[in-house]
Formats: sequence, structure tokens, C-alpha cells
Amino acid sequence: MGKNEVMVDEIPFPSEFMMNTKPLPLMGHGITDIEIHFLQIKFTAIGVYLDPEIVSHLQQWKGKTGAGLTENDEFFEAIVNAPVDKFLRVVVIKEIKGSQYGVQLESAIRDRLAEVDKYEEEEEEALEKIVEFFQSKYFKKDSVITYSFQATSATAKISSTIEGKEDSEIDVTNTNVVEMIKKWYLGGSRGVSPTTISSLANNLSAELSK
Repeated sequence: MGKNEVMVDEIPFPSEFMMNTKPLPLMGHGITDIEIHFLQIKFTAIGVYLDPEIVSHLQQWKGKTGAGLTENDEFFEAIVNAPVDKFLRVVVIKEIKGSQYGVQLESAIRDRLAEVDKYEEEEEEALEKIVEFFQSKYFKKDSVITYSFQATSATAKISSTIEGKEDSEIDVTNTNVVEMIKKWYLGGSRGVSPTTISSLANNLSAELSK
């Protein structure tokens, strides 16, 4: 394993990712999984890349432990809202149909939007486009899905890389949907991957104490 890589459940993640000519370090990582009859089934490995600038937006949590921050949803709300570049890299461990992944994403986003009364026709249309984007894909092991969120834009870019297929991408322009995608992956106690949330909290706690 090269020093420029971090292994997340046997899957190599680059230790930084270039976005807008600026390197974003890997600030958190983990997996999504489920336990059935004491058997752990792992679905995806996740890497969260953040502009180091984010630390300046989190100063009020300086001195807090990683364990304490893991439980603090306001801290993760601040991460989601911080005006810095963010990049998520999701690598498939257990193969899945794109249609299944798309529906999971759609229902999680729709539920969150409905809760805060922001699920209108525009949001529904944006989600339909995302479902359509994933619909015909088949994610074999090691396929990659990425989400790019630019500091200067309220839109998000989703792309997928599947071996033997041309990369494809889609822009998500609905700001409410974009916010809830961030919250699905970075949303504290309600994030889809508790291990990623804990890793982010620990690493940012260490960054804040420097």
C-alpha cells in the first residue's frame, strides 16, 4: 500500500483528491453495512474529502473529543453547511443494481425533505432524474460513485465509474435535494454510515486541536 493511499476495508482510497486544482485531504471514511443473523454484510466503502478550510468554520467545537462530536448533530450540520468544497467517494463492496441504489437514495432524500416540508414538484422532478441516472446501471464490486459539492455552487455533480463502461455523470441543481444528499452521508446520528460519522468526528477533532 502506497503512503498516498488509505485502506478502507481492503479498498484503497487516495489520501487526497484534486478538486478545482486544490487538494482535498481524506477527512473521514467508513462503510455501509447491515447485520443479518450475526452475519455482517458490507455494501459500500466511503471516503469523505474536505477542504482543510473547513476547520475555520468549526472553531466553536475546538477542544471537544471525537466521541463527543460523534454525538453532536449541530457539529455535522455545520459541516454540511460550511461553504467549502466537499467530495464523497463511494466504492461498491457488494454488487448492487443501480435501480436499487437509486431507490434507496431517493427514499432517504424524500423522507428528509417531507419532514421539513420541502418536498414539492421541483424536488420530485430532481429525484426522478437521479433515479433515472442510476436505473440502467449495474454496480459490480469496485464500481465507484462520487458526489462533488463545490463551495461556490449550490449544485452537486454525481458520477459513476463502472469497469468496461464509459463514465457518466449528472448535475443536481435543486438546492434542497443537494442539501439532503449531503445529510444522507454527513448527517451525524442520521447519516447512512455511523463508521464514517465517527471517523470524521475523530479526525476533525484532531485537526481542531492543532
